[in-house]
Amino acid sequence: MIKQMTKYSFVIFHKDVASFLENLQKIGLLDIRRTSKPASKASYELLEKISAYRSAQKILHQIQKKAGGNTKLPEQTTMLAEEVVSKTEHLSNEIRSLNSEIAKLEVEYKNVLPWGDFQKDSIQKIRDLGLTPCFVVTPTKKFDESLKEKYALQVISSNSESTYFVVLLSENERLKGKLKVVEPPIVSASEINNNLIAKKKERQEKENEILALTAGLDSLSKQIKALEAEIDLLFAGESSKKAAENTIEIFTGFAPTENKNRICSALDTLSGSIYYIAEEAKTEDNPPIALRNNWFTRMFAPLTDMYGRPAYNEFDPTPYISVFFMLFFAMCMGDAGYGILLTIIGLFMKRVKGAAKFAPLVLTLGIATIIVGFLLHTFFGIDISQVSWIPHAAKKIMITGTIAGYDAQMVLSLAIGVLHICIAMLVKSIYSIKKNGFANSLGTIGWTLLIVGGVVVGAVALLANLDSGIVKIIVIVLGIVSAIGIFFLNDLHRNPLKNIGSGLWETYNTVTGLLGDVLSYIRLYALGLAGGMLGAAFNNLAGMLVEGTSGFSVMWVFFVLIVVLGHVLNLAMCCLGAFVHPLRLNFLEFFKNSGYEGSGKAYNPLTINNN
Repeated sequence: MIKQMTKYSFVIFHKDVASFLENLQKIGLLDIRRTSKPASKASYELLEKISAYRSAQKILHQIQKKAGGNTKLPEQTTMLAEEVVSKTEHLSNEIRSLNSEIAKLEVEYKNVLPWGDFQKDSIQKIRDLGLTPCFVVTPTKKFDESLKEKYALQVISSNSESTYFVVLLSENERLKGKLKVVEPPIVSASEINNNLIAKKKERQEKENEILALTAGLDSLSKQIKALEAEIDLLFAGESSKKAAENTIEIFTGFAPTENKNRICSALDTLSGSIYYIAEEAKTEDNPPIALRNNWFTRMFAPLTDMYGRPAYNEFDPTPYISVFFMLFFAMCMGDAGYGILLTIIGLFMKRVKGAAKFAPLVLTLGIATIIVGFLLHTFFGIDISQVSWIPHAAKKIMITGTIAGYDAQMVLSLAIGVLHICIAMLVKSIYSIKKNGFANSLGTIGWTLLIVGGVVVGAVALLANLDSGIVKIIVIVLGIVSAIGIFFLNDLHRNPLKNIGSGLWETYNTVTGLLGDVLSYIRLYALGLAGGMLGAAFNNLAGMLVEGTSGFSVMWVFFVLIVVLGHVLNLAMCCLGAFVHPLRLNFLEFFKNSGYEGSGKAYNPLTINNN
């Protein structure tokens, strides 16, 4: 499935590009494209203005959200956007400054509070008496009560952590022991608290003022839209002459819509002259393609990338490739013994650092080959349908014998090919309707109805033994309805005679092409048969060497060498054929009949390790 993408358009001045790209790397979600335009004084001033307006808008939205919509606002709807921005910037700076002062006062109040409330001149009066006040802080657990007997000491306050006390010393007297003497408070706790209350009150007044400005948000939003239109017009009309040190960098970025909130939050925190718009990506934007696959189809995504990712308005072929490539691979291998070897190789690849990511795919293909190889009754070149030690019940599910005089495995290959093409045509019709609408897809629907409908009717008639008269009527109705779409309604905006001519030409191409497409699937039978026969040939050749021998002989060494080397060579050749030919059937037969083009570009976000 193709993920829905969001398009981000950025306008950045040359001086901010380096930091901007560095921040995008940290976000790690945006696939970026870049162009440059010369920057004039007008464009610079306009971009700075938009940046200031958006900053004010963000602040006011935060204030409004904090108020919760419960505060009654004064009438300010006639305020000019420029005045809103100016006052917002001024008030937010004042509030920021007050917040800093309040934070400092709160720390100071916390430090002074344990010393209680006192007058500043009290310390000086004590010193005038020839005494020196020492302010001491000590851990409460280590406070020595005997100090009260040695010195004139007064405990001011105490808590579980610290004890605060003052010692009065005469002129020649000194404190003994490890006591932490601190500077005496300059201002009393009550003075600091009063100042703190005053600052908080002032901050509240400023917050009320800036809250009142949120009534001008509508005016501000309209002005931002007007400025955006103005800058777009200005950029469109800029001279093509480039100034290296004075340019505007224009970036277009794409990211999955599911990450929009995260990206916008990160972009809103960036500093510098950066202006951006986030909008839904459209097909004409040619956005990069990110695929959403489950654990199974994800293994086959590299096969889709070998042909090309879908365009934004196409379908993701990976789910179809995953099922049919696995089936075709197993049929081309056609040997359960080789499936066991592939499974062992896949398990070994899990432990190899460079190959671990391909291990699940090899394991899956190995297991599929074991199952299909058993159904095709081949095990290391041995026809196990003829082996006595295989249970009779197991032999019943093996595909043997003939159908209508033809080998059953060959008929099965052709039947799977017809199913594959029918699914491709159904997919083509469904996505054509989504892309072009039902009325503009009648020609495609006509071919799908004729071919897929004909196959379904034929299959039901054979399996259910329908009356030939009923089958004839159904076929005639299918033919008439399909012909109307193919010859008369394939393009509603074109002359009917041209539609008939186009329908005849398409009929010629489809009839001749379909026959070749279906016959292409015989390779599934032929490759499986060839691999089995070559494996059997190695077995027979090795068997001839030891035929008639009794006991140990040097021929047994050659027997082992021929069997091992022969099957290793055959396994390698089978894997090559089983990889290439199923790809061909998917890339040519399926993609051609489904209308898949694969012209999309893979989503490749800018990250720290991807410059």
